[in-house]
Amino acid sequence: MGSRYEVKYVRSATGPSVERVRAEVEDILAEIDRQMSTYRADSDVARFNALPAGSCMALPAPMLELVTFAGELSRDSDGAFDMTVAPLLDLWGFGPQSRGNQVPSAEAIAATKAEVGHQHLRIRGQELCKDAAVQLDFNSIAAGYAVDRVVARLGELGVASALVEITGELKAIGRKPDGSPWRVAIEAPRDDRQVAQKIIPLDGLGVSTSGDYRNYFEEGGKRYSHTLDPKTGAPISHALAEVTVVDESALRADGLSTLLLVLGPDRGLAYAESHGLSAFFVSRAGDGFVTRESRRFRELFER
Repeated sequence: MGSRYEVKYVRSATGPSVERVRAEVEDILAEIDRQMSTYRADSDVARFNALPAGSCMALPAPMLELVTFAGELSRDSDGAFDMTVAPLLDLWGFGPQSRGNQVPSAEAIAATKAEVGHQHLRIRGQELCKDAAVQLDFNSIAAGYAVDRVVARLGELGVASALVEITGELKAIGRKPDGSPWRVAIEAPRDDRQVAQKIIPLDGLGVSTSGDYRNYFEEGGKRYSHTLDPKTGAPISHALAEVTVVDESALRADGLSTLLLVLGPDRGLAYAESHGLSAFFVSRAGDGFVTRESRRFRELFER
């Protein structure tokens, strides 16, 4: 995933060694990398992406599960979430096949959008088929999925208390030896230094934060975020700088944080409320920021 991971766990007298846990974690990450990495030509997703329109390819069950999940998010958000935006990311200079950051022409965006859309995909048995030359990008959900896999494996190994973080997505289970919960900080949306916006306790919950303040470029005095709106084919341009989602599933939190960021401050909050999501929004307001919380977030953390 081109990033890092960290696993902290409370080891019991009969618990697994650090070496055992490291080997188990890296086996899971290596499997996901072989399947879903867009940065290696031999991955399953790279081979699928290279196929022309009208093709089908057998894929591992986890990939089909994630495609199904992504399709549900896409339909439920009227296309705000879409894992086929890889060509648009490349066009704007944020993807693995990009040629550097650039503001493309309206004609180039329109032409590229013709090859984007989850509606062009269908699952047939163990195969994934496409009726247009769409390309998959699992980066908006793969890390959350990996966190859930690692946490589940730790449980199978007898670990009852752990904090797992993979490329920024995380989940905590159990409590520390002193009985206190694992605590994590929601980072303020600053690109100059790391500042905690809010600190929350976790037990059995995953956390994902999506924002526009890390990966972006500026041209002509305008800021262009790596988060694209699939409908416009362009970077988001609203005031929402960051959104954090807390959910029992790190996978769901990962996908939903991206979805809400695309929707923006008002539509995102409305979506969170109507779906009972625990979400924390940070929007730009002049030279500062304003925060809003969904009802479910307040129920979990404002006691």
